[in-house]
Amino acid sequence: MEHFHDHSGDNITHHHPHSLGHRAFGWALMFTLGFAAVEAIAGLAANSLALVADAGHMLTDSLSLGLAALAAWLARRPPSASHSYGLARAEVVAALVNSLIMLALVAFIVHEAWQRFSEPRQIQGTMVFVVAVIGLGVNLAVGWLLMRGEQSLNRSAALLHVAGDALGSVAALSAGLVIMFTGWTPIDPILSVVISLLILVSTLNLLRKSLHVLMEGVPSHIDLNAVGHRLAQLEHVERVHDLHIWTLASGQVALSAHLDVKDLDHWPQILANAQALLQKDFGIGHITLQPEILSPKPVTLYALLPDLPPHDAPR
Repeated sequence: MEHFHDHSGDNITHHHPHSLGHRAFGWALMFTLGFAAVEAIAGLAANSLALVADAGHMLTDSLSLGLAALAAWLARRPPSASHSYGLARAEVVAALVNSLIMLALVAFIVHEAWQRFSEPRQIQGTMVFVVAVIGLGVNLAVGWLLMRGEQSLNRSAALLHVAGDALGSVAALSAGLVIMFTGWTPIDPILSVVISLLILVSTLNLLRKSLHVLMEGVPSHIDLNAVGHRLAQLEHVERVHDLHIWTLASGQVALSAHLDVKDLDHWPQILANAQALLQKDFGIGHITLQPEILSPKPVTLYALLPDLPPHDAPR
């Protein structure tokens, strides 16, 4: 028999093997922040919303990369008495903050684009094109830095920002070309809105994943019912209940469950078999299993008492 009580929690391993590459975040931060200043000045000089928006995007990316670098450093710190799992979940918090910043940026760009539609402005297409080409090169270099090393939710958030920057540079580059050859300035706010919508889709996906971890949801690649059935099929296991599977941080999954057994004679073997199963087939490294001995069928009090006369019978 199997009985599942579907709850969700976090995801932990006995060890923390992945290096988050905090140096890569540091270099990415330096390049992004430096070029953001250049692009902001050029955007104001050229009167281009695409460049200004991309500069604002890169400035927010600088903040996000700073958060990512801080989270990477915190995640490397060992567990303590106040944080028994360590601070690995800092990367999830950073990813959540980054996604919220991106949403605010998208709203800002769309608002500015609307203003440009109602009040068209002269734009220096050549300057926009040249700066956008340089910006695209910087974004590709930063993306290459971040892609080196093991992937994580935090690194994915940073890469999302960089990808958005690259798309912004492509949009600005395209806008510069169109304005150079045709003089049609509405292309600048139009492409800004298109890129904002593309960024919005990816940002909402990242936000959903971050909230799922923080709300202690079951990892998407694990079927809770399948895990419960496999545990219940182990020899000497009668039933599985109070099964919890959750994510602490990227690559770290934890599980807790109660296993009903008839006695504790076989518990060491049950525990060893369960741990091997969960680690090999589901990639769950931090496992907490509690045995519960099934009680015999309760006997009613009346079965233990002798036959008694009716309450109103004469004595």
